[in-house]
Amino acid sequence: MNRLVEELLEANVGKVWENEPLANHTTWKIGGPADVLVQPRGKAEIIACMEIIRKHQTPYHIIGRGSNLLVRDKGIRGIVVKIGDGLDHLTINDTQVVVGAGFSFIKLATMMGKRGLAGLEFAGGIPGTIGGAVYMNAGAHGSDVARVLHSAEILFEDSKVETVSNEDLKFSYRTSLLQKERKGICLEATFQLEHGEREEITKKLAEHKNYRRKTQPLKQPCCGSVFRNPKPHSAGGLIEESGLKGFQVGGAQVSLLHANFIVNVGDASANDVLTLIEHIRKTINEKFGVDMHPEVQVVGEE
Repeated sequence: MNRLVEELLEANVGKVWENEPLANHTTWKIGGPADVLVQPRGKAEIIACMEIIRKHQTPYHIIGRGSNLLVRDKGIRGIVVKIGDGLDHLTINDTQVVVGAGFSFIKLATMMGKRGLAGLEFAGGIPGTIGGAVYMNAGAHGSDVARVLHSAEILFEDSKVETVSNEDLKFSYRTSLLQKERKGICLEATFQLEHGEREEITKKLAEHKNYRRKTQPLKQPCCGSVFRNPKPHSAGGLIEESGLKGFQVGGAQVSLLHANFIVNVGDASANDVLTLIEHIRKTINEKFGVDMHPEVQVVGEE
C-alpha cells in the first residue's frame, strides 16, 4: 500500500489521505477509515489513478458527496476514490447540457430552471452528484434520470472510456447497468432538456424544494431515502403505519418528519443503522407481508 500511495503522489493525481475517517465524507456523518482516500482533480487524473489501482490490483470504491451511502464502522480496505471538485465542468449547447460527474445535481437543476430549460425539475431536492445520480437512476416526483439523460461517458474497469447511450445504460427503478453488469465510473453526463417557461419551471422547482424542506429532515445527518418504495406501497407510509416513527437504536432514529429517513441524532454507528434497518424490515414483513429493500449502498468491512 505504501508503494501505491507513493505512485499516486508521484503522478500528482490530486489529494491523497491515509486512514481517513469516511464519516468526514458522508452525509450520514458515519463511517470508519479508508486505508487510502484519493480525490482526483480532473478526468485525466481519474484515469491515471485507476491505472495505478489496477496495476497494484487493489480493491476500490467510488464515492461522490457521500449521500445514499453507509460505510461500516471498520471502514474500507483498499482505496476510496472521491469524485467531486475538478470534475464539475458544465457546457450548455441550446437544450443539450454536458456536465461533469462531480457537479451537484441540485445546483444543475436550479441553474437550468433559471435558463428556462425544462426536464430537471424533479431533481431540485435530490442530494449528491451527477455521477451518483446516473449510477442509481436517481428520481423523485414521478420522474428520474432515465427520462432526460441522452448519454454518459463511462470509464470501465478495462480502462476503456466509452460514451454509453441511455438505452445501453439499462435503467430501471433506482438501478442502471453500472450497478448490475459492468462496473464503471461516470465521468460526465449529457442531458437532453427542452425549452420551457422560466417562471413555470422555477415555480415547480421551488414547490419541490419547499415540500422536501417541510417533510424531510434535511438539517440532520441522513443519507436520503433508506428504502425503495415497494410499489404500489410507499416505504415511508408503511413504516409510519407500523408505528416506527421515532424508533431509535443507539444514535440512529427513524425520522419524526419522514419515516423513510434514518437520522443520526448523536454519534450513531453504522451498526446502529444496520440494526435499525433490519428491525424495520422484520416489522413491515410481519405486519404487512411486504419485503422492504434498502436503496442505500452499504460498503466496508463487517
